[in-house]
Amino acid sequence: MSPICLLNQRMDRSSLVADELPRIALLVVDGVSLLDIASATEPLAERGSYDVVVCSPDGEDITTRSGLPFHVSSSAHGAGRVDTAVVLGGGPALDGNPTAAHASAVRHIAGRARRLAGVDAGTIVLSAAGLLRGRRVTARQEHVGLLRNLQPSTEVLPGTRVATDGNLITTAGEDAAKVLAATLVAQDQGEEQARALGAAAQDGGQYDPRTMPATVNPMVRRLTQQIIADPTAPYSLADLAAKVAVSPRHLSRLFREALHTTPAKFVEQVRFDTARSLLDGGMSVTDSAFMSGFGSLEAQRRAFVSRLGVSPRVYQRRVPCFPPAEASRPLPPPYSSRDLAVPG
Repeated sequence: MSPICLLNQRMDRSSLVADELPRIALLVVDGVSLLDIASATEPLAERGSYDVVVCSPDGEDITTRSGLPFHVSSSAHGAGRVDTAVVLGGGPALDGNPTAAHASAVRHIAGRARRLAGVDAGTIVLSAAGLLRGRRVTARQEHVGLLRNLQPSTEVLPGTRVATDGNLITTAGEDAAKVLAATLVAQDQGEEQARALGAAAQDGGQYDPRTMPATVNPMVRRLTQQIIADPTAPYSLADLAAKVAVSPRHLSRLFREALHTTPAKFVEQVRFDTARSLLDGGMSVTDSAFMSGFGSLEAQRRAFVSRLGVSPRVYQRRVPCFPPAEASRPLPPPYSSRDLAVPG
């Protein structure tokens, strides 16, 4: 029996699981990679913890990149209740031009899901469908320019395997689908369960320290909480190390182990997010530079250009200001106070 028949049989059996299992719906179109479908669905379906379905915009079977046919479970509108919507790339969507039916299906299934994910080029589809305004995503280097052109307010983090931003997960690279499966399991069932898949979400990759749900050393927790609470204070490596009475070298090692970044990069990321939120709320470029802790217009400009590809002034012209109620809320918060609270 062919591998496609076997995979289709597994997917058909998964539709018989109890209704209470969270449903993960993969949206696919012609030109999708069969390996991406298998890598994302098989580890999840075989665990028995998810109801996994594969759907297309119109419910018609699709043809994979290799030319082989693939049977889907339903249309996007017929996917029923969806806990997690996963969008894979394929077809004209790879150029940022999904068909109207494809874009409509993406918006429909995303609107019904608790959690949304883009796998590799699937992130391009999410952007073309208008779902990544002001969001933080990862992408292959060759996709960065297209994503920034589609939506300038999207913060693109090239070179990272996975990025999370609230209810949004994006993955990139050759094993993007496999990494997504592990990330979903890690979020829902813990890192130990994710490692059982053989591709743990934190096993060898790079991560966005602002959004990664991490259990970190209490000293790192205390420092990150202070930085987020007041990004304008001086935070040299020596200053931070003195606050927790360790050597700068030891503190750098603690940050790498817990957050996969350096103290200096963490501080800059906090200041960047603060500045972006202030600009979104209508504050001037000059005031936002000092209120966020950058201390100079040039430092703020470098941070924006390196992350968004545009200067703060250009960014603000392209992105409409939020209403005052929205502007007063961090966009998005890097951690909740509960996540960073140091146990008493």
